[in-house]
Amino acid sequence: MIKNIYINNISKYNGKKVKIKGWLYSKRSSGNIIFLLVRDGTGIMQCVVLKNDVDEKVFESAQRVTQESSLIVTGNVHKEERATGGYELFINNIKILQIVSKYPITPKPHGVGYLMKNRHLWLRSKRQHAILKIRAEVIKACRDYLNKNGFINIDAPILTPAACEGTSTLFETEYFDQIAYLSQSGQLYNEAAIMSFGKVYCYGPTFRAEKSKTRRHLMEFWMIEPEMAYFDWEDNIKIQEEFVTYIVQTVLKNRRSELEIVERNLSKLEIIKPPFPKISYDEALKILKKKGKDINWGDDFGASEETIISKSFDKPVFVHHYPMKCKAFYMKPDPERPNVSLSDDLIAPEGYGEIIGGGQRIDNLELLEEKIKKHNLPREAFKWYLDLRKYGTVPHSGFGLGIERTVAWICKLKHIRETIPFPRLLYKIYP
Repeated sequence: MIKNIYINNISKYNGKKVKIKGWLYSKRSSGNIIFLLVRDGTGIMQCVVLKNDVDEKVFESAQRVTQESSLIVTGNVHKEERATGGYELFINNIKILQIVSKYPITPKPHGVGYLMKNRHLWLRSKRQHAILKIRAEVIKACRDYLNKNGFINIDAPILTPAACEGTSTLFETEYFDQIAYLSQSGQLYNEAAIMSFGKVYCYGPTFRAEKSKTRRHLMEFWMIEPEMAYFDWEDNIKIQEEFVTYIVQTVLKNRRSELEIVERNLSKLEIIKPPFPKISYDEALKILKKKGKDINWGDDFGASEETIISKSFDKPVFVHHYPMKCKAFYMKPDPERPNVSLSDDLIAPEGYGEIIGGGQRIDNLELLEEKIKKHNLPREAFKWYLDLRKYGTVPHSGFGLGIERTVAWICKLKHIRETIPFPRLLYKIYP
């Protein structure tokens, strides 16, 4: 009996006749032998066509099939250590569903602009395939850690009536007879949910209309945002440390072969275990000034500053107690030093910048009212948020981890555009 199987399960079928449905990744020939590399989404397998062992039509099909043509191959599985995956298939039949003519992405080098215009096809390449499998593993690891540790998934809305992170980076849209904005964060809604569930998280796309054209920025990116009732900023940092460690170690365990495809130095990831170094904003400022950076107290750190800080450490580093003036309106001031916030950023090593932003939230109604007014935010849009400080307010904290920056760091990619299937970049929305 011929079994329809996936390549990642091929080891179970040694010596058996199987059928594989996929696409031609590449081809080479040597006289009366043709080697077809067939991919099916789960892996790539070497398939061998011997002229003397197959019908003439089968050999002719193997000769004319082209890169990325869709096909179904049938044959016998044999163990072969030298082959990709350790097995090969000796073909006795080929069914071609479509012959592809002049596939746009060839083995020759292409420019990034060309590849981005053909992103829908570039996804099929071995490297892009590996990166997106690692991305999927990162997302799964995030959910697994939170689900195992008592967090409830609460979905936050994408359309919101007001800003969360700042009014200058909002994408505006019409909402019938009102104005709405694409979400910058689900955090405020998480704060409502923790009063019901204690510990929650949301996962979804977030949008920032930042006119930034750097290797770290996307207009649309995905965040996972945990929020916890009765957790102060130190409790929050402990969760972040465990969370990132779990993600990295899970990827190392389950996606080692994909990390090798992207040529990642695994030793850099194997050391990612607690404790992470922790420095205050003031200490970070001293590091920057020693390196010749002219930055004033109260200024936020940009990409270049974060890169300098990260080079002093071989693990992610927490920078905490940022000045209030460079943090969002909801961040709680330090009671002992009101001009700094109970906040933290987790900066990835090797120059990959901030992967987490978090902190303790204001839980006092009067202070939150004052901050909303100071930031010129519309009070009416935040009335429901203020209610949370009127009806059973508690100390609480949370954070957001950016999936794309985390993947970029884990894979050590040159640009964030490769971390998401279809990136949205400044002025670029195709395909």
